[in-house]
Amino acid sequence: MAFDVGGRDARGPGKKLIVRTHKYDGSLHRTWDAELLRQEGSLVVLDAKFPEEVTHDLLGTIASGTHSLEYYWLDRWYNVFRFAQPDGKLRNYYCNISLPASLEDDVLSYIDLDIDILVQPDFSYQILDLDEFEKNSALYDYSVEVRENVQSAISQLVEMIETRAFPFESEPPA
Repeated sequence: MAFDVGGRDARGPGKKLIVRTHKYDGSLHRTWDAELLRQEGSLVVLDAKFPEEVTHDLLGTIASGTHSLEYYWLDRWYNVFRFAQPDGKLRNYYCNISLPASLEDDVLSYIDLDIDILVQPDFSYQILDLDEFEKNSALYDYSVEVRENVQSAISQLVEMIETRAFPFESEPPA
């Protein structure tokens, strides 16, 4: 068993990770720090906080201290973020359509395929960036398999949102 300085299992809950998102060409898109809450089968749940205020084109101002529970599956073409205000109140869910995430050592990474789904606290939702997906699909020559998996991922997420399936529940699942 590997231990960190604090005596915790270096591969288990509490482990500090770096999350890296890439574009389809492999270029780095974003990076942030998170903490591993749990890993069960292909599901990896991370905990992160915005260290500083961020302005997002669609989401507006995200306050410093905004909390993000992040759900990644190593075998699914999407991930889900549950954003909570610094006071704990649900801000929204944000879903990324992506290639399945990979977890190696202290890095969780995924390739973002541009399409996102924004879910409001009342579970209304918008599918975003379809035009960006089409543009990059031509630019990077996405395969038929990628396009089919993207459509399947959108359908799966919409069904999960509409039925309030995990992790789209009113109280945060740990």
